[in-house]
Amino acid sequence: MEGIRRMPEGDIGFLGVEEFAARYRNGSLSPVDVVAQALERLEALEPRLNAVAHVMPEEAMRDAERAAAALRSGTNLGPLHGIPVAIKDIIDVRGAPTGFASRVRKPAIAADDAPLVARLRAAGAIILCKTNLLEYAYGIAHPDIGQTNNPHDPSRTSGGSSGGSAALVAAGIVPLSVGTDTGGSIRIPASYCGIVGLKPSYGLVPTEGVFPLSWSLDHAGPLARSVADAALMLGCLAGLDIALSPPSLSGLRIGFASYHCDSPELTPAVAQNLREVVEALKERGAIVRTIDIPELSPANSMLRHIIKPEASLIHADLHHENPQGYAPRTLTQIVSGFETLAVDYLRAQQFQAKLRQAVEARLADVDVLLSPSVPFPSPVEDPEFTEDGEEGEMLSSGFSNMTGHPSVSIPCGMDGHLPLGIQLTGRLGGDEKLLQAAHSIEAALGAYHRPMI
Repeated sequence: MEGIRRMPEGDIGFLGVEEFAARYRNGSLSPVDVVAQALERLEALEPRLNAVAHVMPEEAMRDAERAAAALRSGTNLGPLHGIPVAIKDIIDVRGAPTGFASRVRKPAIAADDAPLVARLRAAGAIILCKTNLLEYAYGIAHPDIGQTNNPHDPSRTSGGSSGGSAALVAAGIVPLSVGTDTGGSIRIPASYCGIVGLKPSYGLVPTEGVFPLSWSLDHAGPLARSVADAALMLGCLAGLDIALSPPSLSGLRIGFASYHCDSPELTPAVAQNLREVVEALKERGAIVRTIDIPELSPANSMLRHIIKPEASLIHADLHHENPQGYAPRTLTQIVSGFETLAVDYLRAQQFQAKLRQAVEARLADVDVLLSPSVPFPSPVEDPEFTEDGEEGEMLSSGFSNMTGHPSVSIPCGMDGHLPLGIQLTGRLGGDEKLLQAAHSIEAALGAYHRPMI
């Protein structure tokens, strides 16, 4: 960990939202303290993590003072009163530049908050910074900007495309952040960084003011260190009242997704961890059965037939304006998307509906589907967006972008010093029930590990 200054023992960076709220209200802590330490911790860990695109220290401290004054007057600003939050840098934040981790255009100052940011502010959140990502969320780090590094091991990636959002939560800089997910871009970095990442049901969280990658597949959602915090943030983002019950696995029906769980792409450590997880859940009262969904096999291939032409159409003007501003591999993907056959795109859309029906039908028999979040721990670099027959890091994640089902990654163990995650997927619109199941499984496994930074 050479090059990273250690923060004092007992620092407040790793408290949860409820702990912050309790300490705010008993007077032992102030939002000013929390934001000040978040900025101090961020300065200590950057640029080694390379997680931040733009910091808003003056605005954050001003909002912290306002939140502290509201506490003193007995005014409740909402469930995120005084909580610092980070926002992925493809999402508009009023008065802040949006850079997209690209060199196609200069960063533009956003005139207004994206609706999801406005909802967070309305809940009392303090926007601390904007986070690094893979270029335009398309799976590749621009060489001028670089990937975000993993707090558990800065020689490895934190994942993409929401790697900056995941790293800041994992490193104890903020308790909550927002990412986007078009093929796993919340859940993959959550798994690599050992935290919770939720892709909600399609359309549940508004994506206006979020630069699109694929209008058919894009989702936005929370990253947190606990399911409870993720549920709280989702409630604010989606305008829902999500209430989790005490955790219990008794009678929980878990579908062991055979296509994902038996894949030869799983490393031996991931496969062994998965077996141990299943046994632990059975011992605590869960009912686990193997589920075979044949339609999962072509899901990621079909996803590519949707994402590529949609992304290229979205980028048509930018590509015409300054093609050399893209990372070379991003440019290759955009050019390739222009060459996608219309019949392939339409066939993929037909399959999308078939896959959605197949997954929803199997979820009538179980409460959640269980898969490894990623078939391996964090690699040194973000893997390429491959089309060579291998599933790669999208093995388990892409299908629920196609179907719109809610899907969450939670920590499930370690491979040496590197975290591993399991993915749980619930019924369409069943986000609260999915989070309740994840809350119970999280409590049973107790697998969260704080990084040694």
